[in-house]
Amino acid sequence: MVISERKVRMNEVKKIKFGTDGWRDLIAEDFNFGNVRLVAQAIAGYLRECGLSSQGIVIGYDNRFLSEQFAAAVAGVMAGNNINSWLTVDATPTPVTAYAVKAMQAGGAVMITASHNPPAYNGIKFIPEYAGPATLEITEAIERNLEGLSEEEVCYLSPDTSREQGLIRDLDAKPLYLAHLQSLLNYRFIYRGSMKIIFDPMWGAGRGYLEEIIMGTKIKLDVIHDYRDVLFGGNLPDPTAACLVPLREAVLEKGADIGLALDGDADRFGVIDSDGEYLSPNEMLPLILYYLLEDRNWRGTVARTVATTHMLDRIADDYGLPVIETPVGFKYIGQSLLQHHSVMGSEESGGMSVQGHIPEKDGILAISLIVEMMAARGKSLGELKAELNENFGCLVSDRLDLKCSPEHKAKVLELLQQWEPESLAGHKVSERNTIDGVKLLCEDGSWVLVRPSGTEPLFRIYVESKSSEDLESLQDSVREFLGL
Repeated sequence: MVISERKVRMNEVKKIKFGTDGWRDLIAEDFNFGNVRLVAQAIAGYLRECGLSSQGIVIGYDNRFLSEQFAAAVAGVMAGNNINSWLTVDATPTPVTAYAVKAMQAGGAVMITASHNPPAYNGIKFIPEYAGPATLEITEAIERNLEGLSEEEVCYLSPDTSREQGLIRDLDAKPLYLAHLQSLLNYRFIYRGSMKIIFDPMWGAGRGYLEEIIMGTKIKLDVIHDYRDVLFGGNLPDPTAACLVPLREAVLEKGADIGLALDGDADRFGVIDSDGEYLSPNEMLPLILYYLLEDRNWRGTVARTVATTHMLDRIADDYGLPVIETPVGFKYIGQSLLQHHSVMGSEESGGMSVQGHIPEKDGILAISLIVEMMAARGKSLGELKAELNENFGCLVSDRLDLKCSPEHKAKVLELLQQWEPESLAGHKVSERNTIDGVKLLCEDGSWVLVRPSGTEPLFRIYVESKSSEDLESLQDSVREFLGL
């Protein structure tokens, strides 16, 4: 008996769409060599259309399964289109690949990564010539080039032949990046430090970077998970509390002052305090900003996404600095870094960058600044956090991801359009913000944000308030109104 029959051409399996940070899909199912070459051809077409093809392109890749082979396939397509490429010699973090665009004055970069997604995924991220996340206009241009594109139209030259013709050249981007990072960090402060650190690159591309940054200092460093594992230890390469349990255990077992982690492509960071407590990005980002303003005397606008802590606003206001609020997505933060020279740009999911650096989120930079901050202040994270709260008050934030049926999602979207309450859980509402989702700001500084997922029947509820009790009551009030 014939149970089922599927007759599909490769390019008809699934329409390739770029999400908030590139195209990601299941390896072998849709993320396969045929589709990777199609996307590479579309990117080559974009480079030609913009007059950037003569500048060449950087190609980097992370530690995921087949990443180096996918990167070589992209290089072969670029060569087939007579575009020179610099192919990294080893797994390379996304921020390092992005910096290489600037260092090599390239027309852009292709990064093979699925960041913190599960091991079964891989992806392609296009980094334009300004070395930051691609804007919506750029990804739409690439998607237009993909429409109707067949494998027969892909121009491809084997990597061996491409190398013989000089169209593919090796690039070790690590020394270039580290030299640049030295210009951003204050090593005079770092050399004061003598703390003990446990570092977890989570089997990803960020291994070996913090080790070199603190080399020659009195700082003691132990590293875990510093080898390639395409299954990431059976977990997600995501520096969240749930995924950093081994780091927490190592910090407590070895009596370390801090645990620092990077995600799979090292563009996001995670932190464990000396007592084993996970400190979220919403807790760490204000500490970094306060340090840059107070100790480094940096100045400029402060950029954050609509879902990121308002503690940044309190600090910026104290220094007379404006705050730029953007939709969720680092591509918006990157544009603020470019256009407004923001002193810092950040998002609650663990992405940040600073003025003078690339407009791309960089976990290596973040953990390096944390080390510098602790060394300069000579205080623990707990002491630094207590000092911040004493100066600016206390804020507690949290995010809930709530799934629902597609039918209920449509109903909730209708409710959100009419959601303009005068008060919420006893907090008087003072402003309604619809820059991304629906955000209600209260007179006492509390706020809630409800954002629908663009790809699945799911809503994200972000809440920030002065206490855990207030936060929970606000969450309950939102869930009750939306029926989630």
